[in-house]
Amino acid sequence: MLNDKELIEAIGGGDEIAFKTLYSMYSNMVYNTALSILQHQAEAEDTTQDVFIEIHKSIINFKQDASLKTWIYRITVTKCYDCLKKQKTKKRFAQLTALFSGENKLLHDKPHFEHPGVALENKEHATVLFSAISKLPIKQQTVFTLSKIEGLSYQEIAEVMNTTVSSVESLLFRANKNLKLSLSDYYKNNLADSASISALRLLIV
Repeated sequence: MLNDKELIEAIGGGDEIAFKTLYSMYSNMVYNTALSILQHQAEAEDTTQDVFIEIHKSIINFKQDASLKTWIYRITVTKCYDCLKKQKTKKRFAQLTALFSGENKLLHDKPHFEHPGVALENKEHATVLFSAISKLPIKQQTVFTLSKIEGLSYQEIAEVMNTTVSSVESLLFRANKNLKLSLSDYYKNNLADSASISALRLLIV
């Protein structure tokens, strides 16, 4: 098994088998991160492809000032941001077309999202949670996803987002505060006697 340095050098030299090895190692990580941020399976799949196209194109210039994993997370987050910008443009266009269509609903709304990693009995609650996450400011959303869903340390998140640990801590604190506020009524009305409360609330601490 090649180590990261050997893998990078092999891919930079045009070794397609080495690139397939890297894809098999990191594709699930990239897809799961993109899915959690974008909350749309087709867009997460497209973004995953974009990430690996970028990796293939840019790895020869990778300076190894961070770990390979951190670098791939960084590309993933950047590509997700690009996709979210496109979503906002589409939404603005949808609002305009809805105005001229004479209807009171958006014509290009995203379909209902369910995270495939959530147990069936928790899907309803998780849908509410992910909806609340999607309404966070993008940096709060990213920090929350990388910390609570991907399990990265504050230091790793700081490297991915090119910021400081204290900034990561501040963003996560504000994300938790905003989520608790937006979900307080839902928890009170729907989860008081539910066994799933502990699994979902553990995310927001």
